[in-house]
Amino acid sequence: MTPEQITGTFVDFYRERGHLLLPESSLVRPPDDPVLFTTSGMHPLTPYLEGRPHPLGRRLVNVQRCLRTTDLDEVGDSTHLTVFQMLGSWSLGDYDGPRSLRWGYELLRDGFGVERDRLHATVFGGDGPVGPDTGSLETWGELGVPVELTGHENWWSNGPTGPCGPDSEIFVWTGDTPPTGTPTTDRRWMEVWNHVQMRYHRDGDGRLGPLRQHNVDTGMGLERMEMVLRGGRSVFEGESFRPWVRTVTTLWQPDEETLRRVCDHLRSSVVMISDGVRPSTTGRGYVLRRLIRRMLTQLWRDDPSRTLSDLPGEPFRHTLDGFRLGTGFGDPRDVLLDEERRFRGLLRRGRPVVSRYRSRGPLTDEDYRYLHDTHGLPRDLVDGLLTEAA
Repeated sequence: MTPEQITGTFVDFYRERGHLLLPESSLVRPPDDPVLFTTSGMHPLTPYLEGRPHPLGRRLVNVQRCLRTTDLDEVGDSTHLTVFQMLGSWSLGDYDGPRSLRWGYELLRDGFGVERDRLHATVFGGDGPVGPDTGSLETWGELGVPVELTGHENWWSNGPTGPCGPDSEIFVWTGDTPPTGTPTTDRRWMEVWNHVQMRYHRDGDGRLGPLRQHNVDTGMGLERMEMVLRGGRSVFEGESFRPWVRTVTTLWQPDEETLRRVCDHLRSSVVMISDGVRPSTTGRGYVLRRLIRRMLTQLWRDDPSRTLSDLPGEPFRHTLDGFRLGTGFGDPRDVLLDEERRFRGLLRRGRPVVSRYRSRGPLTDEDYRYLHDTHGLPRDLVDGLLTEAA
């Protein structure tokens, strides 16, 4: 199934069950939101999860572009991405968790054709003052899907405070052999869908209290689901990455891990730029700058003459179309090329400065702070220059 077919199947399934389509939000959060980016489909819904009536009702479904910096160091493996698309459904004080799991199983089996013996679930087994999620455990038992009980791994929150609760994660077997083990013992079990029961609110002092209403929030990663349905071994084999993989491979022939990181960072940067983010020294702009410079550092490690000006227009257009974005914030290619020029200049100026400090011995934390505050050289860039000189 293509990403469009997966999305259509998901949305149609929930619309048939009374869910209304929720408009997609920008990656960029409003000024009064303490979080820089939209990290999940539920993020814009926080006030409604806490009890405010939603204008579209109590059953919602949508497709949302998301960005998570917490997974940045994992990018380069077969499943983690910086920017990805999340298929989500919500019950705002309407139906319960077991019904959500039953619908989820029905959609996976009948809508996507995933066999039951390729499924495994994890369920919150209790932790501290909150007991085990017996409703989910019993539901999976009735459906014949094996379950593994965990602790904090099956507790979901969007930050240190706010709505939270136990979740049940659904995994699909991606190995070449018959399924073995459990999600915590065999990495070939890949998580594709999370069903969260938002029952609690965590205060600033860490205490849990009941929410005004019990909600259900589900999130399915589109790129991972495409991988499962295509029988692939990596999200980078999917349709949304194909133009980037083909282009980067043809131009620069990097190793597999570098190829994945470069393609992820390029695609993510295009989405961020098209949502109005610009490289800078703080906040969202610094996240974008770090992505671009990490990607360039990877490319220049083997050949400093490589340049983003060699990139054709096709992968840019493909990403804008795939994420339903326009060019109202300018051409992302121009922003990338401008940042490349700035980074080359910074490296040219920074190499002798770092070499001078390195000649005195190993760098201290004070040296790193001085290089950042005085010369604009962040720690990861300094470390890259040190590796380059070694």
